[in-house]
Amino acid sequence: MKTSFFSKKTIISLIIFLTFNLFAEEIKFSADSMSGVSGSKTDETKLTGNAFVKTSTMEIKADMISLNGEDFRYITAEGNVEGKNTETKMDFSCGKLRYDRQTKLAKLEDSVHMVDLENDVTTDAQLIEYNQNKEIATMQIGVSLKQKNNTCTAAFAIYRKAAQVLEMSGNPKIVQGEDTFRAQEIVLNLKSQEITLSGRVSGTVTDSKKEEPKQNKESPDESTKEGDEKPELPAITDILNKDAESKENDSPKAETVKNPEQKEEKK
Repeated sequence: MKTSFFSKKTIISLIIFLTFNLFAEEIKFSADSMSGVSGSKTDETKLTGNAFVKTSTMEIKADMISLNGEDFRYITAEGNVEGKNTETKMDFSCGKLRYDRQTKLAKLEDSVHMVDLENDVTTDAQLIEYNQNKEIATMQIGVSLKQKNNTCTAAFAIYRKAAQVLEMSGNPKIVQGEDTFRAQEIVLNLKSQEITLSGRVSGTVTDSKKEEPKQNKESPDESTKEGDEKPELPAITDILNKDAESKENDSPKAETVKNPEQKEEKK
Protein backbone atom coordinates (compact mmCIF):
# COMPACT_ATOMS: atom_id res chain seq x y z
CA MET A 1 0.00 0.00 0.00
CA LYS A 2 1.22 3.40 -0.88
CA THR A 3 0.20 6.59 0.88
CA SER A 4 0.92 10.08 -0.34
CA PHE A 5 0.04 13.44 1.20
CA PHE A 6 0.09 16.86 -0.37
CA SER A 7 0.60 19.64 2.16
CA LYS A 8 -1.26 22.91 1.88
CA LYS A 9 2.06 24.78 1.90
CA THR A 10 3.01 23.50 -1.52
CA ILE A 11 -0.44 24.06 -2.97
CA ILE A 12 -1.73 27.21 -1.27
CA SER A 13 -0.98 29.38 -4.30
CA LEU A 14 -1.79 26.68 -6.85
CA ILE A 15 -4.85 24.67 -7.74
CA ILE A 16 -4.42 20.98 -8.18
CA PHE A 17 -5.73 19.95 -11.59
CA LEU A 18 -5.47 16.24 -12.22
CA THR A 19 -7.09 14.07 -14.83
CA PHE A 20 -7.84 10.36 -14.81
CA ASN A 21 -9.01 8.37 -17.81
CA LEU A 22 -11.25 5.70 -16.31
CA PHE A 23 -13.77 3.67 -18.30
CA ALA A 24 -13.44 6.26 -21.07
CA GLU A 25 -14.63 8.89 -18.57
CA GLU A 26 -12.44 11.81 -17.65
CA ILE A 27 -12.40 13.01 -14.02
CA LYS A 28 -10.99 16.41 -13.16
CA PHE A 29 -10.67 17.77 -9.64
CA SER A 30 -9.12 20.66 -7.74
CA ALA A 31 -8.81 21.80 -4.13
CA ASP A 32 -6.68 23.76 -1.66
CA SER A 33 -5.21 20.52 -0.34
CA MET A 34 -5.35 16.81 -1.10
CA SER A 35 -4.46 13.51 0.53
CA GLY A 36 -4.49 10.21 -1.31
CA VAL A 37 -4.32 6.50 -0.57
CA SER A 38 -4.00 3.94 -3.36
CA GLY A 39 -4.02 0.14 -3.19
CA SER A 40 -4.53 -2.87 -5.36
CA LYS A 41 -8.26 -3.02 -4.70
CA THR A 42 -9.24 0.42 -3.42
CA ASP A 43 -8.23 3.94 -4.35
CA GLU A 44 -9.13 6.97 -2.27
CA THR A 45 -8.48 10.66 -2.71
CA LYS A 46 -9.67 13.34 -0.28
CA LEU A 47 -9.98 16.97 -1.33
CA THR A 48 -10.46 19.73 1.25
CA GLY A 49 -11.04 23.46 0.87
CA ASN A 50 -12.82 24.74 -2.25
CA ALA A 51 -13.05 21.18 -3.53
CA PHE A 52 -14.25 20.67 -7.08
CA VAL A 53 -14.86 17.52 -9.12
CA LYS A 54 -16.00 17.26 -12.73
CA THR A 55 -16.99 14.11 -14.60
CA SER A 56 -18.50 13.76 -18.06
CA THR A 57 -21.99 14.45 -16.65
CA MET A 58 -21.54 15.93 -13.16
CA GLU A 59 -19.96 19.04 -11.65
CA ILE A 60 -19.68 19.19 -7.84
CA LYS A 61 -18.37 21.87 -5.44
CA ALA A 62 -18.10 21.41 -1.66
CA ASP A 63 -16.00 22.03 1.43
CA MET A 64 -14.75 18.44 1.23
CA ILE A 65 -14.96 15.82 -1.53
CA SER A 66 -13.64 12.28 -1.44
CA LEU A 67 -13.26 9.85 -4.34
CA ASN A 68 -13.10 6.19 -3.33
CA GLY A 69 -13.89 2.68 -4.41
CA GLU A 70 -12.41 0.78 -7.30
CA ASP A 71 -11.40 3.19 -10.03
CA PHE A 72 -12.87 6.06 -7.98
CA ARG A 73 -16.41 4.80 -8.48
CA TYR A 74 -17.94 6.75 -5.60
CA ILE A 75 -17.90 10.52 -5.07
CA THR A 76 -18.88 11.85 -1.64
CA ALA A 77 -19.24 15.58 -0.97
CA GLU A 78 -19.97 17.32 2.34
CA GLY A 79 -20.48 20.90 3.44
CA ASN A 80 -22.09 23.59 1.23
CA VAL A 81 -22.53 21.18 -1.64
CA GLU A 82 -23.47 22.70 -5.01
CA GLY A 83 -23.48 21.22 -8.46
CA LYS A 84 -25.26 20.36 -11.65
CA ASN A 85 -25.96 17.42 -13.88
CA THR A 86 -24.90 18.59 -17.33
CA GLU A 87 -26.60 15.66 -19.06
CA THR A 88 -30.12 16.09 -17.62
CA LYS A 89 -29.77 19.83 -16.89
CA MET A 90 -30.51 19.61 -13.17
CA ASP A 91 -28.94 22.03 -10.68
CA PHE A 92 -28.75 21.15 -6.99
CA SER A 93 -27.51 22.17 -3.55
CA CYS A 94 -27.50 20.23 -0.27
CA GLY A 95 -25.53 19.39 2.86
CA LYS A 96 -24.26 15.99 1.72
CA LEU A 97 -24.05 14.11 -1.61
CA ARG A 98 -23.06 10.60 -2.62
CA TYR A 99 -22.79 9.75 -6.32
CA ASP A 100 -22.16 6.38 -7.95
CA ARG A 101 -20.47 6.93 -11.31
CA GLN A 102 -21.26 3.41 -12.48
CA THR A 103 -25.02 3.26 -11.76
CA LYS A 104 -25.48 7.04 -12.18
CA LEU A 105 -27.40 7.21 -8.89
CA ALA A 106 -27.10 10.29 -6.68
CA LYS A 107 -28.27 10.59 -3.07
CA LEU A 108 -28.67 14.12 -1.74
CA GLU A 109 -29.32 14.85 1.95
CA ASP A 110 -29.91 17.79 4.32
CA SER A 111 -31.97 20.72 2.96
CA VAL A 112 -31.87 19.58 -0.64
CA HIS A 113 -32.75 22.11 -3.34
CA MET A 114 -33.06 20.90 -6.92
CA VAL A 115 -34.00 22.80 -10.08
CA ASP A 116 -35.08 21.31 -13.40
CA LEU A 117 -33.82 24.01 -15.76
CA GLU A 118 -35.54 22.58 -18.84
CA ASN A 119 -39.03 22.59 -17.31
CA ASP A 120 -38.70 25.37 -14.72
CA VAL A 121 -39.51 23.03 -11.82
CA THR A 122 -38.12 23.75 -8.33
CA THR A 123 -38.00 21.05 -5.65
CA ASP A 124 -37.09 21.09 -1.95
CA ALA A 125 -36.84 18.13 0.44
CA GLN A 126 -34.67 16.66 3.16
CA LEU A 127 -33.74 13.63 1.05
CA ILE A 128 -33.70 13.15 -2.73
CA GLU A 129 -32.47 10.14 -4.65
CA TYR A 130 -31.94 10.87 -8.33
CA ASN A 131 -31.65 8.22 -11.04
CA GLN A 132 -29.78 9.92 -13.86
CA ASN A 133 -30.45 7.19 -16.44
CA LYS A 134 -34.22 7.14 -15.85
CA GLU A 135 -34.48 10.86 -14.96
CA ILE A 136 -36.53 10.09 -11.86
CA ALA A 137 -36.21 11.91 -8.51
CA THR A 138 -37.57 10.21 -5.37
CA MET A 139 -38.17 12.79 -2.63
CA GLN A 140 -38.85 12.32 1.08
CA ILE A 141 -39.60 14.47 4.14
CA GLY A 142 -40.91 17.99 3.76
CA VAL A 143 -41.32 17.77 0.00
CA SER A 144 -42.21 20.98 -1.83
CA LEU A 145 -42.40 21.35 -5.60
CA LYS A 146 -43.23 24.54 -7.51
CA GLN A 147 -44.08 24.84 -11.18
CA LYS A 148 -46.05 27.57 -12.96
CA ASN A 149 -49.07 28.27 -10.75
CA ASN A 150 -48.69 25.01 -8.78
CA THR A 151 -47.34 24.68 -5.25
CA CYS A 152 -47.23 21.00 -4.22
CA THR A 153 -46.40 19.65 -0.76
CA ALA A 154 -46.21 16.10 0.61
CA ALA A 155 -44.19 13.74 2.78
CA PHE A 156 -43.23 11.56 -0.17
CA ALA A 157 -43.15 12.25 -3.91
CA ILE A 158 -41.77 10.92 -7.19
CA TYR A 159 -40.90 13.34 -9.96
CA ARG A 160 -40.67 11.80 -13.42
CA LYS A 161 -38.77 14.41 -15.42
CA ALA A 162 -39.12 12.89 -18.89
CA ALA A 163 -42.88 12.28 -18.54
CA GLN A 164 -43.43 15.50 -16.56
CA VAL A 165 -45.52 13.70 -13.95
CA LEU A 166 -45.52 14.20 -10.17
CA GLU A 167 -46.85 11.48 -7.84
CA MET A 168 -47.44 12.43 -4.19
CA SER A 169 -48.54 10.72 -0.98
CA GLY A 170 -48.36 11.40 2.74
CA ASN A 171 -50.81 14.28 3.28
CA PRO A 172 -50.33 15.67 -0.24
CA LYS A 173 -51.73 19.04 -1.23
CA ILE A 174 -51.77 21.12 -4.39
CA VAL A 175 -52.44 24.84 -4.42
CA GLN A 176 -53.27 26.43 -7.77
CA GLY A 177 -53.77 30.14 -7.26
CA GLU A 178 -56.76 30.31 -4.90
CA ASP A 179 -57.77 26.66 -5.45
CA THR A 180 -56.70 23.85 -3.07
CA PHE A 181 -56.79 20.07 -3.58
CA ARG A 182 -56.18 17.33 -0.97
CA ALA A 183 -56.31 13.53 -1.04
CA GLN A 184 -54.49 10.41 0.09
CA GLU A 185 -52.71 10.24 -3.25
CA ILE A 186 -52.36 12.92 -5.92
CA VAL A 187 -50.97 12.69 -9.45
CA LEU A 188 -50.25 15.92 -11.31
CA ASN A 189 -49.49 16.09 -15.02
CA LEU A 190 -47.22 19.11 -15.24
CA LYS A 191 -47.78 19.45 -18.99
CA SER A 192 -51.57 19.37 -19.15
CA GLN A 193 -52.09 20.54 -15.52
CA GLU A 194 -54.50 17.60 -15.07
CA ILE A 195 -54.92 16.49 -11.44
CA THR A 196 -55.96 12.98 -10.35
CA LEU A 197 -57.10 12.62 -6.71
CA SER A 198 -57.52 9.28 -4.92
CA GLY A 199 -58.87 8.60 -1.42
CA ARG A 200 -60.50 11.11 0.96
CA VAL A 201 -60.67 13.82 -1.64
CA SER A 202 -61.31 17.39 -0.52
CA GLY A 203 -60.59 20.89 -1.69
CA THR A 204 -61.79 24.38 -2.37
CA VAL A 205 -62.38 26.06 -5.72
CA THR A 206 -62.85 29.80 -6.17
CA ASP A 207 -65.10 31.20 -8.90
CA SER A 208 -63.01 33.26 -11.27
CA LYS A 209 -65.93 35.59 -12.10
CA LYS A 210 -65.89 38.81 -10.13
CA GLU A 211 -69.10 40.52 -9.00
CA GLU A 212 -69.91 43.57 -11.03
CA PRO A 213 -70.22 46.73 -8.92
CA LYS A 214 -73.83 47.85 -8.45
CA GLN A 215 -74.73 51.14 -10.15
CA ASN A 216 -76.27 53.94 -8.13
CA LYS A 217 -80.01 54.34 -8.68
CA GLU A 218 -79.65 58.04 -9.24
CA SER A 219 -76.52 59.67 -10.59
CA PRO A 220 -76.11 63.46 -10.23
CA ASP A 221 -74.29 63.59 -13.57
CA GLU A 222 -76.94 61.72 -15.56
CA SER A 223 -79.59 63.71 -17.41
CA THR A 224 -83.21 63.40 -16.26
CA LYS A 225 -85.31 60.94 -18.16
CA GLU A 226 -87.97 62.24 -20.53
CA GLY A 227 -91.33 62.81 -18.84
CA ASP A 228 -89.68 63.34 -15.45
CA GLU A 229 -88.30 66.80 -16.21
CA LYS A 230 -88.50 69.19 -13.26
CA PRO A 231 -89.26 72.93 -13.73
CA GLU A 232 -86.10 74.93 -14.03
CA LEU A 233 -85.44 77.45 -11.25
CA PRO A 234 -83.85 80.82 -12.04
CA ALA A 235 -80.14 80.84 -11.55
CA ILE A 236 -78.77 82.80 -8.60
CA THR A 237 -76.47 84.78 -10.94
CA ASP A 238 -79.49 85.94 -13.00
CA ILE A 239 -81.24 87.18 -9.86
CA LEU A 240 -78.15 89.09 -8.73
CA ASN A 241 -77.63 90.63 -12.19
CA LYS A 242 -81.24 91.85 -12.38
CA ASP A 243 -80.95 93.32 -8.90
CA ALA A 244 -77.75 95.14 -9.87
CA GLU A 245 -79.36 96.58 -13.04
CA SER A 246 -82.30 97.96 -11.11
CA LYS A 247 -79.97 99.68 -8.68
CA GLU A 248 -77.94 101.19 -11.51
CA ASN A 249 -81.07 102.60 -13.19
CA ASP A 250 -82.20 104.22 -9.95
CA SER A 251 -78.79 105.71 -9.18
CA PRO A 252 -77.98 109.19 -10.69
CA LYS A 253 -74.28 108.40 -10.78
CA ALA A 254 -74.64 105.59 -13.28
CA GLU A 255 -72.92 106.95 -16.39
CA THR A 256 -71.49 103.85 -17.89
CA VAL A 257 -72.33 103.41 -21.51
CA LYS A 258 -72.71 99.74 -22.28
CA ASN A 259 -71.73 98.25 -25.56
CA PRO A 260 -74.81 97.48 -27.67
CA GLU A 261 -73.43 94.00 -28.31
CA GLN A 262 -73.28 93.34 -24.58
CA LYS A 263 -76.91 94.44 -24.27
CA GLU A 264 -77.94 92.07 -27.01
CA GLU A 265 -76.13 89.25 -25.29
CA LYS A 266 -77.95 89.90 -22.05
CA LYS A 267 -81.21 89.99 -23.86
